Amino acid sequence: MPPKAFASVADLADKKQTLEILADGVYALTAEGDPNIGAIEGEDFLVCFEALATPVATQKWLDILRAHTDKPVRHVVLSHYHAVRVLGAPGFGAQSVIAHENTHRLIEERGKEDWDSEFGRFPRLAKNAESIPGLTFPTVTFADRLTINLGGDRGDLVLEHVGRGHTDGDIVAWLPKEKILFAGDLVEAQAALYTGDAYHLEWANNTLDRIKAFGAKQLIGGRGTVSRGQAAVDAAIEQSRTFLTTMIRETTAIQQRGGTVKEAFAACRDALHEDYGHWPIFEHCLPFNVSRLWDELSGIERPVIWTMERDREVWSRLHD
Repeated sequence: MPPKAFASVADLADKKQTLEILADGVYALTAEGDPNIGAIEGEDFLVCFEALATPVATQKWLDILRAHTDKPVRHVVLSHYHAVRVLGAPGFGAQSVIAHENTHRLIEERGKEDWDSEFGRFPRLAKNAESIPGLTFPTVTFADRLTINLGGDRGDLVLEHVGRGHTDGDIVAWLPKEKILFAGDLVEAQAALYTGDAYHLEWANNTLDRIKAFGAKQLIGGRGTVSRGQAAVDAAIEQSRTFLTTMIRETTAIQQRGGTVKEAFAACRDALHEDYGHWPIFEHCLPFNVSRLWDELSGIERPVIWTMERDREVWSRLHD
């Protein structure tokens, strides 16, 4: 049997992008399991939530958006530091790039390594990489909460750090008037979670509890479909929680009986595959997820930096 192709190097087919209008002036672009992205209209400006992997990809998103609004982009909000979410930010030409203070620190500490790692895992998303001028750094950061007044009768956009999860710098964007939540990669709807830089125990409990407490009527996760209606929103949150708690349960059991990380990977895959295995990037993510969780449960508080070399070593060790 041939070896399993590394990460997403064999996934080269373009994904269909779908623009969804969630409310007046509130947009989401989904792409069959590729990273989601959003935009919110202020009275005379736009706030864009997330960038894509390259400025060329970002410009294509703006071209779609321009069929609905010609307002200039004033702010770009980055939910966290991962390269495929931030390196396209210069394509917006925004006045400010907003993120959590920990996201700024993580870009300084490991941004270049993450860029190389993610583009090695996702060659399709790296198309037009020559358009990237360099690492993207936030120009505005905050610790807990930042509110953007959208002007007129549009209300506020509330950016909030709800706890550690996918990284230790994740933020969400909340529209209280419309009860719409952009959750970044803290929640996925019908797409597997990536947890290679995660804080699993906090994410599965306090962080998801705080997300649920918003009482959102629509939720846009980092990948997958838009969740519409309270029941669908709650289901997406609990689907993400179950993914995490299943990995924690299986990996803890293997560690407690003196097993190996490879055994934990196999146990997690067996436990998750029926419900999640058919969803985007499940096979891609799981080796990196279990490797990080094993470290966390072993007392390694901060995630080890991923490099192209470490990616390949982990993949090979867990699949051999």
